[in-house]
Amino acid sequence: MSKLTPALLVAVALFAAPAGARPLVLAVGGEPESGFDPVTGWGSYGNPLFQSTLLRRDADLALEGDLATDWTLSEDGTLWTITLRDDARFSDGTPLTPEDVVFTYNTARDAGGLVDLTGFDAARVSGPHEVELKLAEPRISFTSRLATLGIVPADGYGPGYAREPIGSGPFRMVEWREGAQLVVEPNPYWHGGDVPFERVSFVFGSEQAGLSLARTGAADLVAVPASQADTPPDGMETLHVETVDNRGLMFPMVPDTGATTEGGAPIGNDVTADRAIRVAVNRALDREALVTLALNGHGRPATGPADGLPWDNPEGALPGNDPEAARETLDAAGWSDTNGDGTREKDGRDAAFAIVYPAGDGTRQALALGAAQQLREIGIAATPTGRSWDEIRAMMHSEVVVLGWGAHDPSEVYNIHHGDYAGIGYFNPGFYDNPTVNAHLEAAERAPDFEASLAEWQAAEWDGETGFGARGDAAWAWMVNLEHAYWVSECLDTGARQIHPHGHGFPITHDLPDWRWTCAE
Repeated sequence: MSKLTPALLVAVALFAAPAGARPLVLAVGGEPESGFDPVTGWGSYGNPLFQSTLLRRDADLALEGDLATDWTLSEDGTLWTITLRDDARFSDGTPLTPEDVVFTYNTARDAGGLVDLTGFDAARVSGPHEVELKLAEPRISFTSRLATLGIVPADGYGPGYAREPIGSGPFRMVEWREGAQLVVEPNPYWHGGDVPFERVSFVFGSEQAGLSLARTGAADLVAVPASQADTPPDGMETLHVETVDNRGLMFPMVPDTGATTEGGAPIGNDVTADRAIRVAVNRALDREALVTLALNGHGRPATGPADGLPWDNPEGALPGNDPEAARETLDAAGWSDTNGDGTREKDGRDAAFAIVYPAGDGTRQALALGAAQQLREIGIAATPTGRSWDEIRAMMHSEVVVLGWGAHDPSEVYNIHHGDYAGIGYFNPGFYDNPTVNAHLEAAERAPDFEASLAEWQAAEWDGETGFGARGDAAWAWMVNLEHAYWVSECLDTGARQIHPHGHGFPITHDLPDWRWTCAE
């Protein structure tokens, strides 16, 4: 049998929809390789579709109840008590019970770190509609897990769950053709109200395939690259969504002593270990120009890992687009162009390094090229270098890399800056370790509530004397926050939207049940 094209799959979905219904067709990517199992990470970004969570974030990122009607944290910060609604049901009609919540959290805990449950000890049933979640130590960012970990049924969970999920969320699966299409329909037992779409089809495939579907009228919402954003086809309009989906230059923070990781990857870079180099890069970068160059103007400058979120501290940034200040910083630190070749030297070493980016990622390539050109003006020779992700994993502890983050969760700030995470995956590849910053991050996690934690998160970025921000250690040179662009049917209202996290595409579905058709059939 020949493989159906995306357009034909949409036609099948439309034909298969109930009579009189108007299905919704989306091409936004987001197909999970491991399936739709929250225990293995599904649902961290965007709507989990099939599952409900204890809490959820509204359009302003404030927490509100989903399965939970009440939630409290003990004075010592180690025990969450959650009261559950009594009307939640899974898509097979069975009631959702406290035992299902306990099973989900304890199973995720034992799944080998596929879900970040750092500090979580155990869950237990504490009443007919109540559970307790015990932490081994205070960790206020655990609050974010309450809003991202979808609940699975204890009696319906097994090896095949990821491909035939049962949940208490707004949708249930009709069909999943891996690599091609996912078709869902409303869960008739969902506690959140009516969903205005009899069927929703997610079409997977190349970026070009999504654009083609939009141009032929076969899709209602399509994620589009910045270069295409301003030319929507007839019947569609462009939707630009602000994000904290950032890109920045990650610096190796320690000198090259010949040390390696357990896997043999080199650690350290003698040039970027000099704070003056890192500060000069931050002062020199013209971020507005980079937004124009790499994002076609659809984005905003980035100066930190969480720009505009409650735990961000803009005081930690330094003004950019100031090559003269950058030159003064380098001069004061002893970096000078003694031989007149345009590249500064110090102690016989050139102010030179590679800027590594994933080959095939046009945005990161453009950022690397643009940054390199700007740095030449201050006497730093940066060489853009495209590599595979496998190669980058072996290089990222000793070379500058264009990496990206951005989450509705301050634990990301902890993970990419705390010394305990040095060299662990992509979290802190530069081996950054500042005891004062570590102490602020730890104090944030020990805070009695989320509001009380904000001052410590912000102090980790800059406390007036030190911090991970550019005014302090300049552990990164953040460049841009992307703007996620979509072509949307003129007849589709997508309502209020959150600022998007890392990952263009699927996060747009966060409030999918609230979308509405605005045109008559």
